[in-house]
Amino acid sequence: MKLSIILTGLAFVISCQNTPSTPTEPTALLAPVQTQSQDGLSKAYFASGCFWCVEAVYESLEGVEEVINGYSGGHTENPTYRSSNTGRTGHAEAVEVYYDPEKISFASLIDVYFGSQNVTQINGQGPDRGSQYRSIIFYQNENEKSIIEQKVKEQEKIYGEGKVAAAVLPFQKFWKGENYHQDYEANNPRNPYIQNVSIPRLRRFQKKFPELLKKNAH
Repeated sequence: MKLSIILTGLAFVISCQNTPSTPTEPTALLAPVQTQSQDGLSKAYFASGCFWCVEAVYESLEGVEEVINGYSGGHTENPTYRSSNTGRTGHAEAVEVYYDPEKISFASLIDVYFGSQNVTQINGQGPDRGSQYRSIIFYQNENEKSIIEQKVKEQEKIYGEGKVAAAVLPFQKFWKGENYHQDYEANNPRNPYIQNVSIPRLRRFQKKFPELLKKNAH
């Protein structure tokens, strides 16, 4: 079950799942795989906690046409939600972002990435803890890697050297998630996790980057 709610008096904790963390990055030394553009759209890949939250953030951006929820960064074939939540597949919940580079740059997508998360939280975001929720920025070529590394340095000036939790990894493969995970926030606005974690995260981000939002973003 995606949502775990623990009530203690008037206090509550909402989380996607809690599992042990495993910091090993099996793909770190591999050569990156370059994806092909599709109908003029480039692709970018990010992991930043629960993919429901990340999907909603990127879909609110002008120039982003589609965001797919899935899994990446691990060492197993055909990961599923169930298997990734064991923490043993190496995969993290990730998103595949289809964007128009004429309208929004890869560098701006990285700014959005850091601006929509707790930059220093290791193996998770908010209440979601475990290696499947760790932060990863995937690069497909040396130019993207250079942009990411520069953005990491900018964050380190704010938080301190070595404090940025996100791993920078060569992209290998993205595995699309189950259908019920797609457009989850839009399709399940009354879900307690969406109301208490995902929507507040989206709102905090939107206040920081109003100039990047679609006109109908809410």
